[in-house]
Amino acid sequence: MRDNTFDRTIERNYVTKWRFLIAEYEEVKAGRSPAFRRVGDFYRHHGTCSQTFRKYYNRYLRSGAEADLLPQRRGPKWRERREPEGIEAEIVACRKRGMNRYEVHAALRERRDTVPSLSSIYRTFKRYQLNRRSPAMREEKRRIIKDKIGELGHVDLHQLSRDMFLVPPLSTAFIVSLVDSCSRLAWAEVLTSKKALPVMFKTLKMINTLNVTYGVQFAEILSDNGAEFASRNTPEEHPFEAMLLELGIKHRYTKPYRPQTNGKDERFWRTLDDDVIEGATFDNLDHFANELFEYIVYYNNFRPHQALGGKSPKEFAAAKTETIRSAN
Repeated sequence: MRDNTFDRTIERNYVTKWRFLIAEYEEVKAGRSPAFRRVGDFYRHHGTCSQTFRKYYNRYLRSGAEADLLPQRRGPKWRERREPEGIEAEIVACRKRGMNRYEVHAALRERRDTVPSLSSIYRTFKRYQLNRRSPAMREEKRRIIKDKIGELGHVDLHQLSRDMFLVPPLSTAFIVSLVDSCSRLAWAEVLTSKKALPVMFKTLKMINTLNVTYGVQFAEILSDNGAEFASRNTPEEHPFEAMLLELGIKHRYTKPYRPQTNGKDERFWRTLDDDVIEGATFDNLDHFANELFEYIVYYNNFRPHQALGGKSPKEFAAAKTETIRSAN
């Protein structure tokens, strides 16, 4: 009996068929086919559909290898649907810290190569009856802080109203602020342009000020995706991104349309608005800048902070540093 184990006739027929179909498809797309006016007519004539054809066609375009025109073996679907080992315990732990499914997904993505989908994470919440956040979970999320000073900084830009000045500045004024996630030590600077270059210089000044005055050395800085902060495609050519690269600080980005991710800076801005800006009138921008400087000194050194157990950011940072030294 003939041994057909190494017969490649079927494979050759597959490749020949797909060579012909791809060439004819490209003629149809270019409008040069004498037989078909639309790709739908092409699919119907050859007894295929757009999903099947595009699967093989796109696979071939990516690799350029004719082996990708052959049907590929795959295992049973249930193996792919199984969640990675130990993932449920991590999801439950994150949920008990008050995180929603988006935050859990982002946290898992930093630690794992394979991450369940958002719907799978929510189903895990329901299995453990954690789909509704309890008051304890809300309180846990509210009070959670980073373990190390400088582990993460929050930076953001805010526009000032012209009505707060007796002599308004010639151009729109802004405040850029930087807050340490652990100690809540903060600094803010006034600027008259939201372009990337002046924002970069002011942020560099704030990083140096917090480092020299309070010993904060940032490992990561979180910002939104605004043009003054972010350039995902060419970070080395963007002033703010290039500055962080030069300093060895990792740049993290908030999720679009989710200002809660940068919540500590948003909360700092609300405090600044309540204590300094709301109901006040300033002679000019220099007057406001002087008042801002004096308030930042008060905020860091003397103002008690609820999330820090009633301590000021400076007191909390000093106690945290002493605890780390004692442990070492």
